[in-house]
Amino acid sequence: MAAGCLDQFRPVLTSEEIVVDHLRSGDYAVIADGSLPDADQHERSVRGEFLKFLLLGGDETHRVHEKGIQLRGALITGVLDLEGCRIHCGIALEDCRFAAAPNVRAAIIDNLNLNGSFLPGVRADVVEVRGGVSLAGATVEGGITLQGAKLGGPLNCDGAKISSANAVALLGDDIVARSVTMRGASVVGAISIVGAELGSDLNLAGIDIHSPDGFALKANGIDVDGDVILHSGRADGEIEIIGAHISGDFDCTGSKLQNPGKVTLRFNRSIVKGAWFLWKGARIDGVLDMTGATLSSIHDDLACWPGKGDLMLNRCLYDALIGGTIDAEQRLEWLARQSPGRWGEDFWPQPYEQLASVYRAMGHEEDARAVLIAKERLQRRARRARSSNPFIWTLLAAKDGILGVTVRYGRQPLLAFFWLFFFWMTGVALFGHAESHGAFKPASFVALRSPEWILCGFEPSEERVLLAMQQPMAGRALPGQSQLDCYRSQLEAASYPRFNAWMYSLDTLFPVLEIDQKNAWRPDPNKPWGRMAIAYFYLQSVVGWALSLLAVAGFSGVVKSR
Repeated sequence: MAAGCLDQFRPVLTSEEIVVDHLRSGDYAVIADGSLPDADQHERSVRGEFLKFLLLGGDETHRVHEKGIQLRGALITGVLDLEGCRIHCGIALEDCRFAAAPNVRAAIIDNLNLNGSFLPGVRADVVEVRGGVSLAGATVEGGITLQGAKLGGPLNCDGAKISSANAVALLGDDIVARSVTMRGASVVGAISIVGAELGSDLNLAGIDIHSPDGFALKANGIDVDGDVILHSGRADGEIEIIGAHISGDFDCTGSKLQNPGKVTLRFNRSIVKGAWFLWKGARIDGVLDMTGATLSSIHDDLACWPGKGDLMLNRCLYDALIGGTIDAEQRLEWLARQSPGRWGEDFWPQPYEQLASVYRAMGHEEDARAVLIAKERLQRRARRARSSNPFIWTLLAAKDGILGVTVRYGRQPLLAFFWLFFFWMTGVALFGHAESHGAFKPASFVALRSPEWILCGFEPSEERVLLAMQQPMAGRALPGQSQLDCYRSQLEAASYPRFNAWMYSLDTLFPVLEIDQKNAWRPDPNKPWGRMAIAYFYLQSVVGWALSLLAVAGFSGVVKSR
């Protein structure tokens, strides 16, 4: 019996005869009813070595059709070992049960179709497939290895059930393929496609990954010239996508990702040129780390983001907020879900600056200002917390409090004018009330020493000897008349400036104004309301200087945090 001919496999099994009969037709060789056989249905057996013989060219009388071997419903015994083989046709072994994991490492194949089959594993590292690899609906209990594989078409695992005892269910690091689709697949163990290059989508819509003790998906450094789709998917374990480049969208619509108390999705330094979708019932239970990520836009529902302490947005860049709320108050609650202290830092200013930048680009200046004010407040609080000296802490707290109330830390300098107006009106009311009760007197020493002012200090029934006159003179104040009212009724005082509460308060408040009211009148602390008026006079003078300087500093940006 010569090697390399069919005779070496005689007696040929019944199922193998069916395969031989279909070699030249290009049709599927269907064993029994074509359904997936049980492990004890030996009458449906086809030897792995027999298939290898045919795939490598058979013999002169048993050539395989250009379409290759197409078989359905067989029990494949032994090992289908095609490692390193050059097979110039396709392999389609659908709804077949494999007794051992097929080995196609480093092989060159046109197509590999294992749809609906049961396999103890698939060994296909560095395989080159001119078409695609399909395991749609297959059950793989020993894991799939495709490290360094190069596929001209897609890797299709739609609806497949994949598990592995070594915790890695699908190992496809550095795979090159048109796309990877695992829609509706059920995976027990991790999926690792680190460094994968995909010409189209990574479609994991509806997938269910169960790997609670480690990684559910590891896709660091992947380059996807399409979308990454986790729409309605479920994952129990950590998803790590670091340094990825995604030309399309990253879609987590309706997905349920969980890894409580640990990192659920790590998306550091990844670039999404399309949109980030996290809405319509999506839920992330655990930490979402988007440190350094770059997104074109965010389409979200705030309820879908993780809870307080489980969100990291430091240095995350995005251009727009679409679909979700743009209300500043709610977005500030979103940013407040970050807890820098959990990661050994006191505060992250960049997420606030980024949100404000997006608001400005969208024309929401008021919302941008509200975000920056909140950022200043929190950043200053963090700075105070770093101070161990109580005295310095008190000074910082006082300064921050004043800046916050008066000019909103320089983010709302016009607020200083509101306070100036408030103090002006308060001064008008207080000075006017004090003046009506005679609690003001001339500020001029000449006026205070004049006979008119002195004689208005008592009634006509009393007399005083004035040094200037050297004779007794009767008082001039009418019964119940204040000294100030009496003085202003004197003909000699007609040329003295009249008191005006509006101008007096303004003159006191603004240091650059020269209205001459405060040079002409001064509160009298010896009269009712005089003490309060003089105290407020000094207070308003200081406040006027301070608010004026703060307004200038606010407009110049000097008081803003850098």
